[in-house]
Amino acid sequence: MASPSNSAPRLAFVAGPTAAARSARARLEKRYGAVPPAQADIVVALGGDGLMLQTLHRNIHRGTPIYGMNLGTIGFLLNVYQKERLEERIAAAVAVDLYPLRMRAHLRSGEVVDALGINEVSVFRETRQAAAVSIRIDGVCRMPELVCDGLLIATPAGSTAYNLSAHGPIIPLGASLLALTPISPFRPRRWRGAILPDKARIGIRVLEADKRPVSAVGDQREVREVAQVDIVIDASRDLTLLFDPEHALDDRITSEQFVA
Repeated sequence: MASPSNSAPRLAFVAGPTAAARSARARLEKRYGAVPPAQADIVVALGGDGLMLQTLHRNIHRGTPIYGMNLGTIGFLLNVYQKERLEERIAAAVAVDLYPLRMRAHLRSGEVVDALGINEVSVFRETRQAAAVSIRIDGVCRMPELVCDGLLIATPAGSTAYNLSAHGPIIPLGASLLALTPISPFRPRRWRGAILPDKARIGIRVLEADKRPVSAVGDQREVREVAQVDIVIDASRDLTLLFDPEHALDDRITSEQFVA
């Protein structure tokens, strides 16, 4: 395996489970050299958006910039795959800073569970019974009762993921906003959600928790039988994604709003 030059960044490569991603990782490691992620200046993620989300979580305590190349299906958070000129592309890349949501779930048992959501934090009904929740924003009750299948709070980076599928708004990066989007609301039936400042403190209290049990999910971490969920932006966790200048995420988010 080749060693990177003194002037080049130390690269770590991570790959998704597909044969194409694993093969690309082997080729790139041979060509550019590689170190473990804990020793890297840049982590190169090879796969789809699911792998990128997983890589962000694994590096969340290190803050190592991540440059992704798409070998998955959609690849919204990744650049086009190309094995040539990788170091030059990384040197010219545009950095985008992301801040995750911190979820604090208070369970009916009294246990408290913390988790981070880079894309979103969600609550869902656990049974055939619809969920019933109240919503507080900065300590003020804005909705005494929402009956629905669920509710999600999305960051700008996550606004094009599950939030968009639930008919929530797309939020450009840098807007300092969050999307609060209901999932199949039953009452009030016409409520379509809200856009909130990213400094907002959001509290979701589960009503009739014994009859209508609810789960809370921060990206890939799920807890069941929750009584209340508190959500805030965690400004202490600065995540950095690197994009080719012609593939900047702001432009992709703008373009997504004009897709028929």
